[in-house]
Amino acid sequence: MQRRHLLTALTLACAALGAQAQAPDWKKVRIGVEGAYPPFSEVGTDGKLKGFDIDMAMALCAEMKAECTLVQQEWDGMIPALQARKFDAIIASMAITPERQKQVNFTDKYYNTPPAFFGKGGARDISPAALKGKKIGVQRATSHDRYAAAYYKDSEIVRYAKQDEVFLDLAAGRIDVALCDQVAGTGGFLNKPAGKGFGVLGQPKDDPAIFGSGSGIAVRKADTALQQKFNAAIAAVRANGTYKKIQDKYFDFDIYGK
Repeated sequence: MQRRHLLTALTLACAALGAQAQAPDWKKVRIGVEGAYPPFSEVGTDGKLKGFDIDMAMALCAEMKAECTLVQQEWDGMIPALQARKFDAIIASMAITPERQKQVNFTDKYYNTPPAFFGKGGARDISPAALKGKKIGVQRATSHDRYAAAYYKDSEIVRYAKQDEVFLDLAAGRIDVALCDQVAGTGGFLNKPAGKGFGVLGQPKDDPAIFGSGSGIAVRKADTALQQKFNAAIAAVRANGTYKKIQDKYFDFDIYGK
């Protein structure tokens, strides 16, 4: 009996040591990014990834003293790819929402910007009644998709794999309005030649359950050590001026938000 207890104790001890040995030290981190969401993430004419999310990812990795590899992934497969260990973290303007928090852990926010409707002209009525029968373009599997589906039941929700595809169809008149992040819509559409004659029509009502509390970095539920490292790095770059330097490269306002 004593021998059996001793063997059991040794087995448990070995298992614990094995698990400890296998725990990553996070000196190498693979980061999932989209590459189709300007000015946050896009592929430049030189074929290289660029944007606010990309610069933030590299700055955070430098702060963590980690070697980081960027892995491009289509948006609607982000969380499944994270769970399948294709990469270790998602830095892709992902809103921290209650629904996603059931699947992944999030860091503190690293920015927070409002959603908006875009269309021909300027501000006008964007109520569900006003947009009845209209085509609303959204990027698939986003908080904007969820919001449109929840509140605009009498409109036709047209879903796209990439945000720039939404803008292409808006410019071509194939959809009536687009719902997306206001900063992404301004930088990725209104400030470009295709956006001439278009404007912000208005902002949807606040719904934290859908739009969340800002954009954070997503990691697997078990990877709390990585989550903590990113949190510390976010705080550090905010404090040492790196965050503002990156922000000012893309925006003329405080993107961190309230």
